[in-house]
Amino acid sequence: MTFHLLRAGLVALLTIFCLAAPAAEAVAALDVTRDDVKGFIGNMEKQHGFAAAEVAAILRDARPQARILELISRPAERTLAWWEYRQRFINDDRINGGVKVWQAHKELLARIADRTGVPEEYLVAITGVETSYGRVMGGYRVLDALVTLGFDYPPRSEFFRRELEQFLLLAREDRIDPRKPMGSYAGARGIPQFMPSSVRAYAVDDGKDGHRDLHQYGADVFASVANYFVEHGWQRGAPVLAEINHNNPPDDPATTKLALEETIASLHARGYIFSSPMPEDTAVMLLPAQFEQSLGWRMGFQNFYVITRYNRSAMYAMAVHELAQSIAQRYRGNSAPGAR
Repeated sequence: MTFHLLRAGLVALLTIFCLAAPAAEAVAALDVTRDDVKGFIGNMEKQHGFAAAEVAAILRDARPQARILELISRPAERTLAWWEYRQRFINDDRINGGVKVWQAHKELLARIADRTGVPEEYLVAITGVETSYGRVMGGYRVLDALVTLGFDYPPRSEFFRRELEQFLLLAREDRIDPRKPMGSYAGARGIPQFMPSSVRAYAVDDGKDGHRDLHQYGADVFASVANYFVEHGWQRGAPVLAEINHNNPPDDPATTKLALEETIASLHARGYIFSSPMPEDTAVMLLPAQFEQSLGWRMGFQNFYVITRYNRSAMYAMAVHELAQSIAQRYRGNSAPGAR
């Protein structure tokens, strides 16, 4: 009886605590008389024909969140080693989930892959990495996220203010209340997690129903991801990533860049060991991969660079590639795990 009374007391205390604690701690409400906010409102009026009072009212309804500032300051791509980051995405749950999505939409995926040159496994893997196949699409209002980061996060305020501008334009075009849409802490939406500017520039109404639906699996999701890749330079049938070796690597992992600044010839000249069917003058990038007990090296091609345009992180692109390869192996009946 004592145990049950103690348990009941703990439950009651926890209930009181949860009711008292806010779901997300708010920072100070946005002051629409700030010069930067007034400048934004004026730009929306001058450049896009919005009524200043309407924009001010929308911004006043935003709820800036301290939690958003916390999350943006420590993304997993900056805080984890590759082997730790990899474990989040290259596992049975993500691989099997990708196989199920492919099986459910195989004719659609085949059609889009044939038309665009982006293989089915990459179209599926993007959604697996971004939202675990639509299971985690974000619990923040897009308006709150973009206002918080656009006006209270100086390192990238210009970028997020542009996204806020694009979001208000998108809301007007789609005739939706900008106070309603939900997304990630950075303001991305839907199964493929497109930022507002990407929705306007790359999302596709492939279903021809007059609406770009990125929240339900279907033609629009896969065609939009494929279009994003194609518009950023995806090469049909070209490689993405290759393992390379060196007995005494001369390069510092901290100095590598997300840029195609190397060639196959330049890596061969520095003693990297690999074989590739691509010409010696093929532009590539050198990529470190920190495993638990060793440091590996990889070579990224143009198509790898394209994946980094989706998220500016080599680890993100490596996760997409490895998940894609693992999904394809399992889908085609080979249950062997993906690359380490």
